[in-house]
Order: sequence, then C-alpha cells, then structure tokens
Amino acid sequence: MAIHVWDYRHEYESERDDILDAVDSVFRSGRLILGKSVRGFEAEFASYHGARHCVGVDNGTNAVKLGLQALGVRPGDEVVTVSNTAAPTVLAIDAVGATPVFVDIDPATYLMDTGQVRDAVTGRTACLLPVHLYGQMVDLAPLRRVADSHGLRLLEDCAQAHGARRLGRIAGTVGDAGAYSFYPTKVLGAYGDAGAVVTSHDETDRHLRRLRYYGMEDRYYVVRTPGHNARLDEVHAEILRRKLVRLDDYIAARRAVARRYAEGLAGTGLVLPEVAAGNEHVYYIYVVRHPERDGILKALREYGFEFNISYAWPVHTMTGFAHLGYGTGDLPATEAAAAEIFSLPMYPSLPRGLQEKVITALREILARG
Repeated sequence: MAIHVWDYRHEYESERDDILDAVDSVFRSGRLILGKSVRGFEAEFASYHGARHCVGVDNGTNAVKLGLQALGVRPGDEVVTVSNTAAPTVLAIDAVGATPVFVDIDPATYLMDTGQVRDAVTGRTACLLPVHLYGQMVDLAPLRRVADSHGLRLLEDCAQAHGARRLGRIAGTVGDAGAYSFYPTKVLGAYGDAGAVVTSHDETDRHLRRLRYYGMEDRYYVVRTPGHNARLDEVHAEILRRKLVRLDDYIAARRAVARRYAEGLAGTGLVLPEVAAGNEHVYYIYVVRHPERDGILKALREYGFEFNISYAWPVHTMTGFAHLGYGTGDLPATEAAAAEIFSLPMYPSLPRGLQEKVITALREILARG
C-alpha cells in the first residue's frame, strides 16, 4: 500500500454525512454565489480570530494578491518576504506589479530571519510579508516595529498556520491583514480551492469586498479599479463552516501525530521540527532534515512511501524569477535547508499503524547509515 504525506479519504469517511448535507443545503437554498453560507463562514472565521472582518475569496494566491492591493501595494513597490515558501506567495507579489525582496531564514525553524528585515527596507518598500511556515508563526513583534517606524503595511501569509499562536496571539491578527488558503491539504481545508483575508480595519474590508467582485459595490456598477472575479463560492463556504467547528480537534490530532514522531524518531539522526519559544505549532507539515536526504527518500520509495520536499527549490533559484537578479549563494540558510529537508505524512486522520510503518522504515534506513 502506497503511503503519501496527505490523504483526505479517512477524514471524509468519518465526516461524509455532514459534508454531503452541506452540499445539499446549498443546492436547495436557491443561492449559489455570495449567499448565506459565505456570509456565515466569514462571520464565524472572523470570530474565531477575534477579528472584525473576514472576506472569502476563491483561493489562497488571490488572498495574498488582493490583500496586498487592499493595503495599497502598487506596481513599482517592493515587498519584503522569504524565498523558502510556496511559489504562490511570490507570484501574488508579482501579480500586483510589485518586486519581491528576499531575506534569509532562521536555520532552526525555517521561518523568516526577522533580524534581516530592517536592512532590506528601501525607499520603495511598501509592505512586509512574513510567511507562517509549516504550522508556526514568525515573531511579528520586530516586524511590527519596522513597519510602524517606516510607515509600511504588514500582511501575514497564514496559508500554513490556521489556528497557530504566538504568545497567545493567533496568526493573522498582528498585521494589518492575514491571508489564508483553504486548499484541501491545509489545517482547515475545503474540497477544492478557497481562501480568505482577515482584517480588523474597516476600509481594508470594504476594499477587499470590491476587489473580489469586479470593483463593484452594487450590481453592474464598478466604483473602483482594479477589480477581480475572486469570490468564495457557497459550496466551499458551507463545507468550511461545518469543518471550522472541528478545527481545534484537527489541530489536537496533528499535535498527537507530531508527538508520536518525536518519540519514535528520537536519536535517529534526523533533525526534527523545532518549535520557537512562545509558539503553539499546528503542524501543517512535519518537516525533518538530514544531510543524506536524497538517499533516504530513495530508500523510502522501496518501502512504497512517496514523500514531499517543501520546498526543494527556493523561489529565488527558479528560472521564472531569474529577472529578480538573485543567484545561488545569496540566501545560504534557505539553500542549505532546501538540500536536506523533507516532509513526513501529517494529517489528523493519519492511521497510527501507517505512522508506525513510517517510523519503523526510517529507523531501519538510518540505522544502516
């Protein structure tokens, strides 16, 4: 039996009746676009975060893109972020006509090295875009100070950190806005693409609602450009409403899986995830590290295991971003991590027996040296 890093089918079987009822309730409602399910999810997701507003959109990439636009980022501006992220973070910056400026990462947590941010700010910088990666938060206190002292906006990429907290503060509520993806693999996942932006700023909320709906406030009348068709649809919203009430249970289950890995893989030579002081990790991905990564993955395939590398190619090394002018060696901690990290299976419904097979295989492989 093949074992992958993620599989939704066990979860679906346990939640099937509720998911199908969610779909049926939307189809019977008579409203398929921007109806009560979207409004309900927006209100409930905002409440979960203690925020004033949530605006549902069609995917996480557009959540970042529209978030940047709503915060006033324009063509020619610069946005400070990291290269150790999924490419959509940077593609969203590019899509608004801004230029990404990369800083390196902390080699222990793989999160943005916030100590490098102040020196990356120039007269063209408009926004700081930290990525809460793998399930834990960047320390936003120094970024908030830099943003406030330079008049910059702060947008949190929360695609991998639903429910994560730092010093009691939940991801998405420290910056001016937080962008979320509900891609199916996420801690809170839909059954397709979906996203949202959370904010407590009224004007940012109003601007986001115009941006996702062609620039309109009233039907057929565009009041401001740019505008997009980037709406969260009713079916995904209703499914997300049903799953949101279980989000804390999903997180607890992920933490239990992480504890079993930590116990089972102790002393193997794998570098296991480090939780930064003050962080409450939600383990979107369980990332380990070893200098013989490629050989380990090859051996795992012989056991029938196919695991991901998140991420094997730092964004600044991709040919699609060659125009930014970065080269190999510019971000040494990011590049070193990319050569050694890989992800183990991590999802709330991961059967314990499958996890034990992964642990046993890794212990056998690593014992061989």
